[in-house]
Amino acid sequence: MTTPMNLPTGLLATASARFRPAGQFAYHYARGKLAGDAIFAALLRLDSLPAMPHWLDLGCGQGSLFAWLLAAQQLHDQGQWPADWPAPPRPTQLRGIELMARDVQRARLAFGSDHPGVRVEQGDMNQVDFGRCDVVTILDALHYFDHEHQRQVLRRIHAALAPGGVFITRIGDAQAGLPFRLSQAVDRVVTWGRGHRLPRLYCRSLPDWLDLLESAGFDVQSQPMSGALPFANVMLVCRMAK
Repeated sequence: MTTPMNLPTGLLATASARFRPAGQFAYHYARGKLAGDAIFAALLRLDSLPAMPHWLDLGCGQGSLFAWLLAAQQLHDQGQWPADWPAPPRPTQLRGIELMARDVQRARLAFGSDHPGVRVEQGDMNQVDFGRCDVVTILDALHYFDHEHQRQVLRRIHAALAPGGVFITRIGDAQAGLPFRLSQAVDRVVTWGRGHRLPRLYCRSLPDWLDLLESAGFDVQSQPMSGALPFANVMLVCRMAK
């Protein structure tokens, strides 16, 4: 019950259809991102996520991850879920923080103003209150602010996680040579294409990211996460150190 891209049948169409009310750009951006980015399938194949989490996505963009999680839950409820995949999480709350007003507006058009489980807010992750949560994600956004703010955000995430919670992020390995430079070039093109200015980037090598996360109180597991693309992306699954 999977597609040639090894995604559950119907998952991509169901998730991306959420964005039709937000316009053609939002729909096609979501469809391309969800189809081509390996981390979305990887998140659903993690078998150790809390079953009914309060989920916080920092730098959430237009909320593509939320549409993905809701679509997975819908297909599972309809009996259309692969038997060899873990049951998807059933978030009781999906909260997103996004700095860019255009992305927040697209999210609000996609999910509506009264969705019972989804809330996307405009704000700076360096300033907003994280509250209490079970899962925190930052996908490809930590490198947009300086090293001291990275350290502060990670410590605040650790403090916000409930017992048994997990923090998942993806970073680029700055010591990976050409694949890293390619990933940075694409990052800049995508940022520009979404209508945002090109920011200064604050990157680290994978060992430096691991040291930073461990100093913030996490045990970390790393996994290459570029899919078929020639990049240097790594997914880091972080749990509170015992």
